[in-house]
Amino acid sequence: MEPTFTPGNNIAMKIPSHEYEATVRFYREVLRFTDITGSEPGDTPRFQFGDKVLWLDCVAGLSQSEIWLEVVASDIDAAAAYLEAQGVQRRDEIEPLPEGFAAFWIASPNNIIHLLSS
Repeated sequence: MEPTFTPGNNIAMKIPSHEYEATVRFYREVLRFTDITGSEPGDTPRFQFGDKVLWLDCVAGLSQSEIWLEVVASDIDAAAAYLEAQGVQRRDEIEPLPEGFAAFWIASPNNIIHLLSS
């Protein structure tokens, strides 16, 4: 049985450090999106973005911003096999995932990063 795929809840914007503070200010103070950042020092800023969550991640050494999307698979193992059969390369080197988190990274043909989770 082939897996089904649905949009996840998270959109991550990877932002160069030289543009980071202005970008956070843009979403927080200019657009005034609902801020749902945690209360701990150092928590990643995040905002309500319709029915999604927009995460703003500072990435040193990045030359331009990137958008990363989450996709939820009905069966993560079947999704891995299906995507491999379709010629989609895994990109697990992109960013470490927490131990035990059933997920992996892929890229679309135009190099948009996707987190596949279950």
